[in-house]
Amino acid sequence: MAELCPCAIIPVYDHPATIAGVCEHISELGLPVVLIDDGSGSECREELERLSIAGHHLVRHSANRGKGAAVRTGIAEAKRLGYTHALQVDADGQHHSDDLPAFLAAMLESPSSLVVGYAEYDDTVPKVRHYGRYATHVWVWINTLSLDIRDSMCGVRLYPVAATNVLLAHQHTGDRMTFDTEVLVRWHWSGGRIVNLPVRVHYPEGGVSHFALWRDNAQISWMHTRLFLGMLIRLPKLLLRRWRSK
Repeated sequence: MAELCPCAIIPVYDHPATIAGVCEHISELGLPVVLIDDGSGSECREELERLSIAGHHLVRHSANRGKGAAVRTGIAEAKRLGYTHALQVDADGQHHSDDLPAFLAAMLESPSSLVVGYAEYDDTVPKVRHYGRYATHVWVWINTLSLDIRDSMCGVRLYPVAATNVLLAHQHTGDRMTFDTEVLVRWHWSGGRIVNLPVRVHYPEGGVSHFALWRDNAQISWMHTRLFLGMLIRLPKLLLRRWRSK
């Protein structure tokens, strides 16, 4: 088996107060960090420049293109730099870093799998967010005819770089909030294995959210429609896969 060489990729859009702490926790795991500045404002740009001088690898988008576009840039950059796996982590510091070593252990056990976090919330999570996610979860279960993807919206996952770049080159995924869900459904459709691991989530007081209510909800609705139509096209293949797995 070829030597495994993981890195962390962190899409960043205006998180100047939290990004340094996230980088510190990732560095404690022994992982090199690839930062993707998705068109941040001046304060965050300066903080990212400081982190770059400190040794973290930085790629910039000249304007905001969306989280999905930033993750896609990060995975492509990971390949260019010679890494075999990319651990995606959000820049807002919501996720417990103590849960991340399990993703690296899963990589060693099953290098070809996409390892996906499922959120375990504490009492800081807004209830509307907690329960609102289940609409997407149900649609994902319908569109894959399975419960293999436990949480398609968690921002922590570990990608096999080469296979993911091939998928992204041939399959449509959104550039913004829809990316996290759509890439997992299309990975599942392609026959890729998924491993689910728990990640504790804490919403810090005064945390920054870039969710645009009307735009992102419209894009999410269209994504579910598109995926449902895609599921219908693939229905015989998906049913055959389920029958063979019994």
